[in-house]
Order: sequence, then C-alpha cells, then structure tokens
Amino acid sequence: MDISQHEEGLSEMQEVKRRFFALRNGIVADTLRSNGSPFRIIFGLNLPQLKEIAAFTGENRELAEALWNNTTTRESMMLAPMIFPREEFDEAHAQKWLDASPSSEITDALCHSMLRHRPYAQALALQRLKCAKNEHDAYGALRLALNVVSRIDAEALRGAVDGLPSEIKACPTILRLMRQLEEELEFLAESR
Repeated sequence: MDISQHEEGLSEMQEVKRRFFALRNGIVADTLRSNGSPFRIIFGLNLPQLKEIAAFTGENRELAEALWNNTTTRESMMLAPMIFPREEFDEAHAQKWLDASPSSEITDALCHSMLRHRPYAQALALQRLKCAKNEHDAYGALRLALNVVSRIDAEALRGAVDGLPSEIKACPTILRLMRQLEEELEFLAESR
C-alpha cells in the first residue's frame, strides 16, 4: 500500500488501522504472541514501518491519545508517542503513560520516541527510581535513564539505583538493565 496517499472518507483512526493492516507481518505477530505479548491484536509491524506511518500522520495529539487508549492493539500504543506533539507532552502525561504501559516493549517505545526528548526526562528517571515499588516502575525508570544517561548526574543515578528495594533488584530484567546502565556510566566516565 502506498502510504503517501490519504484515503478518502476514512477517519484518522481508520486510516491508521488500514495502514497497520496493509503492512502486517504474520510471522512477527505469531512470534510476539508466542512470547507472551499482552495484546489481543498484533499486526507485527516493525519500528521503521511505524516511523513511516508516524511521518505520514504527523503530530496529532487527539489521534495519539486515541491510539494510546486503544490498549488491545500493540501498534496503536507504539505509534501514539511517535505522533503526540512533544511540546505538549508534559510530566503528568509521562507519569500516566509510564504507569499505564502494559509491556516492556511499549515502555521502550515511549522512552525512546518521546520521553528522552523532554526537558524533565532526567529528573523523572531519578524520581521514578527513588519511588519504584515494583518491577514495572523500576523498568520504566531504568529504560528512561538509559536513554538520557549522558545527560544525567552519574552519582545521583547510582544512588537512586542503589536505593531500589532488594526484591526489585533481584528481578532478572532489572539486573540486566542495572548492568547495562553501569556499563554506560563507566564508558562515559572513561571517554571524558
């Protein structure tokens, strides 16, 4: 499907869904399902395809909100932070969307597509690390910290990570992210 042409008579949401359908990849979708993806509807689109749709769609807050609230569809939630106008995505939205993220994949997309570009990103990562009560909270904070590691105070970050509850630190995913973060901090220190 030529993504450069608008479809006549379709709502913006319908047009986006038609694009998802036209680009669907059953093998990727089946793999995601078999690996426990929480979504009922998975088209199997990859990031370059979603970025292409985002570029065509352009910034659109109303559509982004509608896509984010379409929690049954993987690609809707991945596309939402790509088209939400950055200057309008305040810290309250960031908190709400991080809390509502149903999977690590969506959290990754949110942190990479939107949150790392916001001026409050470093403070938000530290604050969420200090307040993390579960693996979900810690994952979002660590992913955001990894996206802004070159702009964040290393000692404050290490202190916040050290302060995580031991049961959260014991989670394999969190351990992996903590190691990755420490490697990044060491690399940055060596390259200065």
